[in-house]
Amino acid sequence: MTTTYQHGLQPWPPGRRKEASSGAAPPPKESPGGGSALKVFAVLECIASAQRPLAISELAAMLGVPKPTMHRIVRQLDAEGLLQREPHRRLYGPGPRLIGFALGAVRSSMRSAPRHAVLEALSQKVGETCNFGMIAGNAVLYLDRVEASWPFGLRFESGSRVPLHCTSVGKLLLSALPRRRRDELIRAIPLARYTENTIIDPKKLHAELDDIRKRGHSIDNQEFLAGVVCLAVPVRDSKGVICAGVAISAPHARISVEDAVGHLPALLDAAEQLASHLGQG
Repeated sequence: MTTTYQHGLQPWPPGRRKEASSGAAPPPKESPGGGSALKVFAVLECIASAQRPLAISELAAMLGVPKPTMHRIVRQLDAEGLLQREPHRRLYGPGPRLIGFALGAVRSSMRSAPRHAVLEALSQKVGETCNFGMIAGNAVLYLDRVEASWPFGLRFESGSRVPLHCTSVGKLLLSALPRRRRDELIRAIPLARYTENTIIDPKKLHAELDDIRKRGHSIDNQEFLAGVVCLAVPVRDSKGVICAGVAISAPHARISVEDAVGHLPALLDAAEQLASHLGQG
């Protein structure tokens, strides 16, 4: 009997807008028109593309917008859940609503040909399950996945979330983060033990991530699921920044870690093809 894991994004919580704006005077309304909308979009674009949370003063300087105007924009976006203030810091990052919007757009685009076809071709070539994932909050979100015929009953669907610290894509994406951001995430996420191979010691995990960063690929040797081996390589955006990972997964009974690494050329080729399709409709 097949067990299917399907974890979508949580629905927008009712009352969030009221709670975010309670106790504060309503911000002045921007005049209607393309200029105001473009300012808001520019702020969201800056936040989404930044590698770290940004201060209002930084956003104002980057976009050439007066600080009072930027305060109003950021306050509105925070109240709507599109931005989120870092705890105890006057810095802002993507809010849950912006993350949901972005991930939904990527999920939708990744299902279209030829991107999904890249994973299908890779799966046929290596004979194993292939998936494409990104960091979403404190987990990996599978945006697209092609299942091979496994003699197992455990399957994941597109939209499933898996841990960062013990999956090949998760460790790969953690290793690519700036050290400060990586430290923050490792302190924040629960390093739960899933198998006897799961790395739950932060120092050992950092050492593993440093090795992954050097060699350019990540291995999950039965760290998340007992009896399952995974290999992941990075997918880079148009600026060369690692934005996602593509991986193969296989039962250890059929494929060893060494056998998985033998598929590295095929994985790297698929990663280049996926990178060329990012942002296309």
